[in-house]
Amino acid sequence: MDLQITNYNNNYQIKGSLNKLNLKTFNSHFANIFDRMDNVLINIESVKSIDRAGVMALAKLHNESITKAKSLSIVGLGCKELYDHFKTQENSTVAA
Repeated sequence: MDLQITNYNNNYQIKGSLNKLNLKTFNSHFANIFDRMDNVLINIESVKSIDRAGVMALAKLHNESITKAKSLSIVGLGCKELYDHFKTQENSTVAA
């Protein structure tokens, strides 16, 4: 399934697969997003699959939000791989 990104105001819905093959679409859609908006919400409920490149793209967006002191929320019971990545990052931050 292809990647589809729809938005209303600062709420983005991602549908399909987020992987290395369609990462260019994702990156171009969210390029400089925090220069235009202070708060971004991404709903991953309809993400069917995500590979390592997709997880890293969301992590990069997360890091950009922190660097620019903006708010990024990722909601939905999407892919387990994404949840595991951020849970691991949270645990390593707490332990540090």
